[in-house]
Amino acid sequence: MVSNTTTNDKQQQASPMAPNPGKATILALGHAFPQQLVMQDYVVDGFMKNTNCDDPELKEKLTRLCKTTTVKTRYVVMSDEILKNYPELAQEGLPTMKQRLDISNAAVTQMATEASLSCVRSWGGDLSSITHLVYVSSSEARFPGGDLHLARALGLSPDVRRVMLAFTGCSGGVAGLRVAKGLAESCGPGARVLLATSETTIVGFRPPSPDRPYDLVGVALFGDGAGAAVIGTDPSPPERPLFELHAALQRFLPDTERTIEGRLTEEGIKFQLGRELPHIIEAHVEDFCKKLIAELDVDGAGGAELSYDDLFWAVHPGGPAILTKMESRLGLAADKLRASRCALRDFGNASSNTIVYVLENMVEDTRRRKLLAAAAADDGGEECEWGLILAFGPGITFEGILARNLQATPTTRAA
Repeated sequence: MVSNTTTNDKQQQASPMAPNPGKATILALGHAFPQQLVMQDYVVDGFMKNTNCDDPELKEKLTRLCKTTTVKTRYVVMSDEILKNYPELAQEGLPTMKQRLDISNAAVTQMATEASLSCVRSWGGDLSSITHLVYVSSSEARFPGGDLHLARALGLSPDVRRVMLAFTGCSGGVAGLRVAKGLAESCGPGARVLLATSETTIVGFRPPSPDRPYDLVGVALFGDGAGAAVIGTDPSPPERPLFELHAALQRFLPDTERTIEGRLTEEGIKFQLGRELPHIIEAHVEDFCKKLIAELDVDGAGGAELSYDDLFWAVHPGGPAILTKMESRLGLAADKLRASRCALRDFGNASSNTIVYVLENMVEDTRRRKLLAAAAADDGGEECEWGLILAFGPGITFEGILARNLQATPTTRAA
């Protein structure tokens, strides 16, 4: 497995804005991926060969889906070696849950460990200073849970306070940030919370079938990996806060629990996604965002003065249709979801991890603009100080955080 710390190393720069006292901040980000890099152009032939499927209609449908997802590359745990050792995973109707969990339980712990270590190195602190661990995964099932396995792998103190969020799906990363924010703010300035997310598609890998059309969507869209963040209040040198987590909100939509549904079976997890999901999100996202933005008015920060384009948008890219529906509903400028679209292009939908990759893209974009501005001897233009971190998962559950980009040069608004 490989871990990339380049983005995080470049985060170590002076922050132009100070966080509010007592408010949780993201102090560092990190990620890790399995070694198997998949190019989207080769997905169809590889998957059909690995599953011994020669159905031309299924192949044509998968080809079409691979083009519409906008994904270019992904990382996956599945490999030729795994299929050689476990050929039953590519056969229909065999009880393989034990084999799948043996592989995925080990893989998610290893990826989460590497992402966490990458993040801690970027943070500049020590693992002994971690007081809380929040672990998120929808890709494992065991007792004790992955939170304890990760704590042991990292060598955290036996007294570290652990929380595990399981089967939260695509909303899990933002849910983890919300929980970490609450822990950091309630436990005082000395608290440092490590958030780790880790996911693999091994539990859902199976041969294609005309009776399960959504399986092909998963093949074309989903990827594996891990993400991590360190969260704390009142940072002190050498800590460099990236984002302030100002206010958090969670909402479930009644009577939508069947829209995103997964069931553990003898053959692995069977996952279904309703075609209506992008339309449901489109219908409800604006009201949810307005409620989050209103938190600025509660604090006297002038949320009513902000247009949607005055905000940055860090949105979990569940798929291109969801992003396009959001853009249309909110009237967003074409570049507002760039960080999300780039994460989808480079890593696919990696479930709870993906919001970490989106935030890393935003940090890198801010850094790049500042470097270009310095080279051109200008101020680099204005950036958005305030924004929303959003994700949508099973329930249907909306997770959102009103945040500040502490690395940005704030936008100046007329009084």
